[in-house]
Amino acid sequence: MSSEHSADLAARAADQHVVVVGGGIGGLVAARECAKVGIRVTVLEAASQLGGSIRRAELDGIVIDAGAESFATRGGHVRALVDELGLADAVVAPEGGGAWLSGIPDAPDAPLPKGGLLGIPANPFQEDVRAIIGWRGVWRAYVDRLRPPLTIGHEKSLGRLVTTRMGARVRDRLVAPITAGVYSALPEDVDVDAAAPGLNAALTRVGSLSGAVLSLQGERAGKAPGAAVLGIDGGMGRLVDALRANLETYGVDVRTDARVTALTRDGEGWTVQLEQTEESDAEEPADPGILTASAVIVATSEPAARELLTPHVTGLSDPGAAPEIEIVSLLLDAPELDANPRGSGVLTVPGSHTAKALTHSTAKWGWLRRAADGNHIVRVSFGAQGEPAATASLDDAAAAELALSEASALLGVPLKSAQLRAAHRARFVQSQPTSLIGAAERRAAARAAIAATPRLAAVGAWLSGTGLAQVVPDASAEADRLRGALLWNDWNGASTPSSTGAQD
Repeated sequence: MSSEHSADLAARAADQHVVVVGGGIGGLVAARECAKVGIRVTVLEAASQLGGSIRRAELDGIVIDAGAESFATRGGHVRALVDELGLADAVVAPEGGGAWLSGIPDAPDAPLPKGGLLGIPANPFQEDVRAIIGWRGVWRAYVDRLRPPLTIGHEKSLGRLVTTRMGARVRDRLVAPITAGVYSALPEDVDVDAAAPGLNAALTRVGSLSGAVLSLQGERAGKAPGAAVLGIDGGMGRLVDALRANLETYGVDVRTDARVTALTRDGEGWTVQLEQTEESDAEEPADPGILTASAVIVATSEPAARELLTPHVTGLSDPGAAPEIEIVSLLLDAPELDANPRGSGVLTVPGSHTAKALTHSTAKWGWLRRAADGNHIVRVSFGAQGEPAATASLDDAAAAELALSEASALLGVPLKSAQLRAAHRARFVQSQPTSLIGAAERRAAARAAIAATPRLAAVGAWLSGTGLAQVVPDASAEADRLRGALLWNDWNGASTPSSTGAQD
């Protein structure tokens, strides 16, 4: 590229102003991608803190992750971002051993079986599988080997596939706890091809579901080993801090306590209307209620995004039901937990407990264990698809007591109120995972409708799928689409939505 052409492109970039509405990870990544080419960027976050699903809290002076506590390693996108931001030396792997399963009918709590795929065992006779499904379940699962294979794509529902091939005990006791814990959904609602790519093809090729799982394990055996998730020493909030610091080096104007109330078309660009509280950290804007922008990236939660987008986007698909989740974190003076009686945490058989899962955070993360200085921190999760969190109608004290009671039951250790030193409660409206049946199609339709509107983009879990491994590459791709159209004034090409191919 000639220096004259580069100078022209740089001048074009400097003439643009992109407003990013929302300061979660998706919004911050999108802002960074635009700012890197010299575009002027303003980030507006309604809350007093950046981060979205990455939230900090304090328990008696100990800083914890109240939301996302780790990132999936698949795709390598999040790890690459972490390294670029200078946090490579802070990346840590989880500890504490595997998780347990609680609420098994007529059986004691037991470690989750090793191997398998989404709870589907490769060998139903495996001792840790038999401990959960019993001999009755083992022999029913073995019938899978005798049944004819299904045609590829014949069964989209994971729950129906597992029940048909291996029986209700495998579905209820092994698969359902995984889908509830990972997707906040029942197995029947999970799309086989989205949640377990290649499983249907392997089933047709091998002839049995257990054999298909074993085949996929063999295909992955030659790949480099590594943890499926990683964390950051000091908490995931450090990623948000590093992103903000990086944005400031590019001259990005980052404002918190700045809630956007409406978007209005203004010629070829946009007018952004916002409310700013007295606590806003904006540096004396000329008119704090109005911003003009060449383009807008909406990076809020789904309800807020739809409110802003609907007046301008034709054919925006209807939202699916989004589960409401509450996480109650407890700081406990409980030496009886020193032995990590349930490893890194517990999943529950749906319907057996009020809580859907528990993480023994000080067992899972060494940095947090050291910070807790002999105390223990556990996170108790409530709520699932189609079911409000049991804590939703409770005040904070009652929610903490319920979480303590559930923690005692799930950990198998009597815990008393006097052992509770501090508690924190966080509420989330979780976007539908891409792995739910029909969710991918709804997202694709919404993305296409948004991309058809010039000078507008949207990012976030409701479009990319849940988890940083989906949100980060999707935000980069959408920002690249928008900035390319701005620099080359090519809004016909910009109408093609981006695709990262990410799965949950």
